Amino acid sequence: MQKIQHVAATLLQSIQRVIQQLYNANLHEEQLQLQKTRKEFEGDVTLVVFPLLRTSKVSPEETGKQIGEALVAAVDYVESFNVVKGFLNVSFTANYWVEKLGEMQATENYGFRSKGEHSRNVMVEYSSPNTNKPLHLGHIRNNLLGYSVAEILKANGHTVQKVQVINDRGIHICKSMLAWQKFGNGETPQSSGLKGDKLVGKYYVEFDKRYKVQIAELIEAGKTEKEAEAEASIMMEAREMLLKWEADDVEVRQLWATMNGWVYEGFDQTYNRLGVDFDKLYYESNTYLIGKELVESGVEEGILEKREDGSIWCDLTADGMDQKLLLRSDGTAVYMTQDLGTAKLRYTDWPSLNQLIYTVGNEQDYHFKVLFLILGKLGFEWAQNCYHLSYGMVDLPSGKMKSREGTVVDADDLMEEMVATAKAQSEEKGKLEGMVSEEAEALFEMLGMGALKYFMLKVDPKKRMLFNPAESIDMQGNTGPFIQYTHARIKSVLRKAEDAGARLLLAPEPIISINENERSLIRLLNQYPETVKLAGDEYSPAIIANYAYELAKEYNTFYHECPILVEEDENKKALRLVISGLTSQVIASAMRLLGVTVPDRM
Repeated sequence: MQKIQHVAATLLQSIQRVIQQLYNANLHEEQLQLQKTRKEFEGDVTLVVFPLLRTSKVSPEETGKQIGEALVAAVDYVESFNVVKGFLNVSFTANYWVEKLGEMQATENYGFRSKGEHSRNVMVEYSSPNTNKPLHLGHIRNNLLGYSVAEILKANGHTVQKVQVINDRGIHICKSMLAWQKFGNGETPQSSGLKGDKLVGKYYVEFDKRYKVQIAELIEAGKTEKEAEAEASIMMEAREMLLKWEADDVEVRQLWATMNGWVYEGFDQTYNRLGVDFDKLYYESNTYLIGKELVESGVEEGILEKREDGSIWCDLTADGMDQKLLLRSDGTAVYMTQDLGTAKLRYTDWPSLNQLIYTVGNEQDYHFKVLFLILGKLGFEWAQNCYHLSYGMVDLPSGKMKSREGTVVDADDLMEEMVATAKAQSEEKGKLEGMVSEEAEALFEMLGMGALKYFMLKVDPKKRMLFNPAESIDMQGNTGPFIQYTHARIKSVLRKAEDAGARLLLAPEPIISINENERSLIRLLNQYPETVKLAGDEYSPAIIANYAYELAKEYNTFYHECPILVEEDENKKALRLVISGLTSQVIASAMRLLGVTVPDRM
């Protein structure tokens, strides 16, 4: 059970005083375990009694009863209590919760922390694609996760810079370039009607097809599979092209710049629709040079080993790992070389950087352990502040994706499909409320993209996930559209109340009672700041997503159980309208941290 954070510090102090009076014992706050009361029991907060039995010298039930009675007598906002075995469940007065509601309503940017002593300078890297193919489903999870974590860290008062490193050089890039050069017949995005990234990806797939044919022919001629892979002419040409690129061959560099330009235009369109952005871009074609310099320096200082063939290695066997290649014998760089250079450049660009977060799938766990270890060996103390935000892969009901074979789920196609499905479902269910076509199209985009983003982010980042498009767009259950619809419902209630001239402020006189639905919703709203903090501490948008779902679910129960617009008691009506207004505000705030927009009407 998660330790509760939102209860006033005075409650802990009151419990300490009560225990001192009852048992003549001085206990520290750390010795007192407060938890959220489980839903099946009545109460706002629960004190775990078992650790206090040595002090009380009586049974758990009797200990709970003694402390509960003393709290009711001593604390004006403690209304009642009940004891379930070794757990003391405490209920607060109506006035306590109504005052809390007023405080929440009056707080600017409720739930967010302002900058202070706790604030850090954080850089979050995400996306970081290769320029040889378009973005796919896996990139969507990466982008949404990195963007959301950055926004959550900002909400916690940190200064955040969102970056990516574009992997714009290497053998994989040369494969697309060579295939276009050999088989493209001058095809361009303009002549083909294809987005630039899709056009380049088409030739990456074409290279792989031709390569497989050549391998098969060589194996049939008597070569082993390994020999065939190495000796296939198209692969040898690609390696030659990479060497020319690193030697600044003018023709190769011009082709590279042209094809990368096509890709960047395509990427920008995808990013814009996905709703993610970056403060700074890094390019592997620049950073790998810094990495090569670092590696050469490491050899001079005796940290790295240069072998007879000219290749450079880092021996990590003493650290329980293997030996890591950093420069090939022909002088070309590997991924690790680039990552070493990129890390150094980022800390050079932002000397006050406190943390560098890499959003990369868990298949690269070993890579980042090695990267951070080598950076430390090279003398960079900040290496200990580098963090790999490792996440699980995305599977589909149809199975895994393979980019070389052209079987990936294209990001643009998926987004288009999600919006089309949202349109079909909205029209079928009549949820357009007389909207003009422009409004309706904007709503379809909002619902489709909201469904995609929420479904991707509601799963703990560490877990592998199965993305089911049909399930994600459902208006019921733990989905983005359900939460979006709840927000629109609340906004409709508030509009009708305003049109009717209803009071939208809390009653000036004390409210004697609130029912359990009101209490439960206020209590949940009061947990938003601690939820934002926990999500930042855990780098987990899933914590925000599932809180938003619980809040929407709780509000729908409240909506059905507590009449609002037809309530005759004006004070009760005002209270319920304030609860509704704050709920809509918190839902919008939470979903915004996920990159999701919520509609005011549906």
